[in-house]
Amino acid sequence: MPRKPKRPCSYPGCPRLTEGRFCEEHEKQENRRYEKYDRDPAVRRRYGRAWKRIRDSYAAAHPLCEQCLEEGRYVKTEEIHHKVPLSKGGTHDRENLVALCRSCHARIHAKSGDRWHNR
Repeated sequence: MPRKPKRPCSYPGCPRLTEGRFCEEHEKQENRRYEKYDRDPAVRRRYGRAWKRIRDSYAAAHPLCEQCLEEGRYVKTEEIHHKVPLSKGGTHDRENLVALCRSCHARIHAKSGDRWHNR
C-alpha cells in the first residue's frame, strides 16, 4: 500500500518534511513543552521509578498485546495500560493492568477522550 506524502513540520517556520506532525527535532521540543505546561502535574507523582519497575515486570510477563492476542494476532507489547485510571481511583495492581500495542492503547484513549481533554 502506498504511503502518504510527506508534509511540512507543524513547528512555525520549519521547512522540513515529515510523515508525522513534527520533524524529529521539533517533536522532542513539543513533547518537553507538553510535559511542562499541558500535562497534569499530579501525573509525575503517580508515575515514578516504582511504576517503571512494575511496568517492566508486567511487560516481561506479557510480551504480546492482550487485545490483539484475543483476535488471533501476535503483536509485541509496547504500552502497559491501567484499566481503571489512577486519577479515578485505580492502582498499580496487576489485576488493573493490561499489556497493549500502541494502536490498541491509542484506540482506548481515543474512545474515552483522555488524551485530547474533551472539555
